Amino acid sequence: MKLSVLMALLVASGIACADNYVQGYVRKDGTYVQPHYQTAPDSTRMNNYSTQGNVNPYTGQAGTHNPYNQPQQQPTYQQQNGNLYGQQPRHRTGW
Repeated sequence: MKLSVLMALLVASGIACADNYVQGYVRKDGTYVQPHYQTAPDSTRMNNYSTQGNVNPYTGQAGTHNPYNQPQQQPTYQQQNGNLYGQQPRHRTGW
């Protein structure tokens, strides 16, 4: 019994050490963001509270974001306009 309590405390302290506290702040658009905890920054998407399969220990909310979705990238100027120099493509008219 004592061993299981000790293990639970060690796991809980490990979770707390991996978190960062973020103070409340006001965004440029005037929106206030409440103080909160977030996972420590790293190179993986799998251990974030908002990722599917994870649960936020502070709020009890289950994660909903799919970690395998790639962010949408904006098309480059060339992709939007069809060529590198922004010129209109030439169309040949009849032979």
